[in-house]
Amino acid sequence: MTDPAPDTATDPAPGTSTATGTGTGTGTDAAPGTTGISPLIDIPQEMLDHFAKLGVDPATFSGGRLGDKLGIRIVEASGDRVVGTMPVDGNQQPYGLLHGGASAALAETLGSVGAMLHAGPGRYAVGVDLNATHHRSATSGLVTGVATAVFKGRTAATYEIAITDDTGKRVTSCRLTCMLRDL
Repeated sequence: MTDPAPDTATDPAPGTSTATGTGTGTGTDAAPGTTGISPLIDIPQEMLDHFAKLGVDPATFSGGRLGDKLGIRIVEASGDRVVGTMPVDGNQQPYGLLHGGASAALAETLGSVGAMLHAGPGRYAVGVDLNATHHRSATSGLVTGVATAVFKGRTAATYEIAITDDTGKRVTSCRLTCMLRDL
């Protein structure tokens, strides 16, 4: 008998953990008294404790207060790939289009989470270069960002971030380089 093919709707992407004892996630539909830990995010407890002391809400993790205001939600995270969403509503410029700065904040959040996870316990990531090219507008719904590692070194990490609209069309392409430092 062969193993069944993975269900891509419920099985984690390669390289991610399904451990629920540590980690952070969206938490928006968590049961009362639970943390809403996403099963696709495995954050070492040492990192969670450090960021908790800084007042960073696990629901937005690296996005902090800005991520919370923008509605950024991390739905999958590892050192190789980070996926997150952000609503267009509330993040529009005066003409009703998704603000380019909001897209850049989403990209930097996702890439920084990946870089921090790559860096490991006792280290953190600081964005030092962000490039964004806006291809088309989004006027409603959610945008989804996927940050993919292109370079993971000892002192720096670089991620490409593709932001797409609800129909899967590319809205923005970004590249983020983070410096990795000791806590």
